[in-house]
Amino acid sequence: MTDNEVLNIFLETKALLKGHFELRSGLHSDQFFQCAKVLQQPRIAARLCEALVMKLRKENPGIHIDGVIAPAMGGLFVGHEVAKTLGVVSIFAEKHDGALVLRRGFEIPKNAAFVVAEDVITRGGRVQETIDIVEGRGGKVVAVAVLVDRSGGKARFIPPTVSLLQMEPVTFDPITCPLCARKLPLEHPGS
Repeated sequence: MTDNEVLNIFLETKALLKGHFELRSGLHSDQFFQCAKVLQQPRIAARLCEALVMKLRKENPGIHIDGVIAPAMGGLFVGHEVAKTLGVVSIFAEKHDGALVLRRGFEIPKNAAFVVAEDVITRGGRVQETIDIVEGRGGKVVAVAVLVDRSGGKARFIPPTVSLLQMEPVTFDPITCPLCARKLPLEHPGS
């Protein structure tokens, strides 16, 4: 699947928004990827995640994967679909008292090889928290798979990262944001 095909899917499903947004990172932007809009359509979600797995396997031939872990909320559907395509277990980390944790009886066996799946990364903080959870329990992260890397490749992790779409939309520090200066309403569409 080409970048243009992926971008067109996001545009057609109204998952790429234009306006004045506060990102989870605290930065402001005139674009926002609302992946929930594309992932609400199971066939499209499956198609995107199958393409992501194909790219993952192509860029990492012979990779062994025991499971997929995703940070909740945004990564849940991506993680599930990626795991379904790979034929492995799907688990997730969730916020508890402000930090990502593993709950619900999920386990990471010693030396188990996991892929971290996420919908969108900007700085990659939640992905890194998820990597830390896996490694802290004796597992290993063999790859990171994301639908959209909005860091333009700047968010880096020790495991290799694969994305269907890599962009670097303009972001602004809230203090110097020109959209704020123009008094455009700030939106918090949720992540």
